[in-house]
Amino acid sequence: MQAKTLLSPLVYNNLILNNRVVMAPMSRRRAINGIPNASMELYFAQRAGAGLIITDNTAVSPNGIGYLQVPGIYNQQQKEGWKKVVDAVHAKGGKIVVQLVHAGRIGHPLNNEGGAPVVAPSAVQAQGIIRIPGDEHVPLPIPEALTTEGAKAMIAAHVQAAISAIEIGFDAVEIHGAHGFLPEQFLNPHTNRRTDEYGGSITNRSRFLLEIVEGVVAAIGKERTGVRLSPFAYINELPPYDEEADTYKYIIDSLQELDILYIHLSALVTNERSSIPPAFLQNVRDRFHNLLILAGGHTAASAETILQTGLVDLVAFGKPFIANPDLVERFRNNAALAIPDTDTFYQGGDNGYIDYPALYPTAAFHKQCKVIE
Repeated sequence: MQAKTLLSPLVYNNLILNNRVVMAPMSRRRAINGIPNASMELYFAQRAGAGLIITDNTAVSPNGIGYLQVPGIYNQQQKEGWKKVVDAVHAKGGKIVVQLVHAGRIGHPLNNEGGAPVVAPSAVQAQGIIRIPGDEHVPLPIPEALTTEGAKAMIAAHVQAAISAIEIGFDAVEIHGAHGFLPEQFLNPHTNRRTDEYGGSITNRSRFLLEIVEGVVAAIGKERTGVRLSPFAYINELPPYDEEADTYKYIIDSLQELDILYIHLSALVTNERSSIPPAFLQNVRDRFHNLLILAGGHTAASAETILQTGLVDLVAFGKPFIANPDLVERFRNNAALAIPDTDTFYQGGDNGYIDYPALYPTAAFHKQCKVIE
């Protein structure tokens, strides 16, 4: 199948994308001390052929970093590093969005700046281990429960990060409300046992995420605001709950009312089955009328098929972009895809990061990728 729709431009209000291929946010963990560096600048510039790039998880505060060497956007050095990344992508004709994250209970004080304690809606520990400095792997700690004032401070941190992102030159921001990080920890009754305005009912459990979105919309505009959600994915030890479908319907209706730029749905694919049932995806499409992005195990062919149904407007690709900086051109030419080295997904310096070659050199790649002759 020719990927005609996938490779066609998208014009939506003031947003003009060269194609419907989105580079999904992936935590590559190459930001030493949380500061975007020259290798990150090159990495994103190499992949500027995507219609839209969404960056790594980017911490909004010193106590929300999560994994070792995740970039932040809360101090001047980080902002200066991101500015170079943004300028490099724009110089190649690309568009780039920063994904704003607070990891909540998925982290460790030794990964947080200044040893800041790990915080969460409630003091509910996640099982599992996490890498800390010295390449040690230790259990995830019991988080400190945020006070009401503390929750409001984390909302404010997201809003300030969004303001900084637009000042830097990012085309938009994506609020990470998925994958078991802080906003989703508020959504799930397993990790939210609060009795204040942020706990209990669907409305209260959704309040933290929606107040972030409301604050960001007020600060930078609805046309620059996106949200990522991962219903039914159960990542980072968030179990199913009875009101899950109703919770997401409430959130999606609220996001439509706020008229934000896009919702980005992240699905897990197990045994060729998506964690987001087709009927639920149709329900999201019926409820939300702005841009809808879908991520999760797609090929060019499957992306083309779902785009032609009109269920989604863009399709995000994660792992294929790791080893294929010229992924869009490979799709255009029906070329084979290189296989990424899983050992360097989250570590390895420049190896497995900026050294994957391009089959189809263009002006964007000549000076930035090794080209296969």
